[in-house]
Amino acid sequence: MEGNSGTSNGKEGGDEVFTISLRPLGLSDIDDFMVWSTDEKVTRFCTWGPFGNKEEGLKYIRDKILPHPWLRAICLDGRPVGTISVTPNSGNHRCRAEIGYVLGSKYWGKGIVTRAVKMVVDTIFKEWTHLERLEAFVDVENVGSQRVMEKVGFQREGVLRKHYIVKGRTIDEVIYSILSTECKN
Repeated sequence: MEGNSGTSNGKEGGDEVFTISLRPLGLSDIDDFMVWSTDEKVTRFCTWGPFGNKEEGLKYIRDKILPHPWLRAICLDGRPVGTISVTPNSGNHRCRAEIGYVLGSKYWGKGIVTRAVKMVVDTIFKEWTHLERLEAFVDVENVGSQRVMEKVGFQREGVLRKHYIVKGRTIDEVIYSILSTECKN
């Protein structure tokens, strides 16, 4: 997906109106990136961060974000407020990929991630025609992300006990999926 991958207009949080778009995140977005990547509330469920300074943030963008096969900034009226990614599997598992996202805490509860995930689901199965399954692994304590998955139409498949180590603790994860046949393409 090059450039803008679509937009979604909406009214959320009272009379506030904004446009959501997805686009590549670059080094020039460092100041916006630092807003959410230094916030402990935001990075609680992430494998990274919080970052302590701009140099760490720039290194992460350069080493992890830029080479990622499919990662976009979630933008409100053109300004990045988070990211969303789809990470492909390989070999015999190439029929599936994992979706993940992060959003600045100031924007939680406004339907922004739900709309961004819908935008990705609406396009990723068209872009990656080999893809049959999109998965999400959600910390059992991350109730907000569980709600997002369910609103978008992902099916809760179960809890994977002691499935992943995040920042030194082993967590249980809820696995969600949506199939290409379940999407209106």
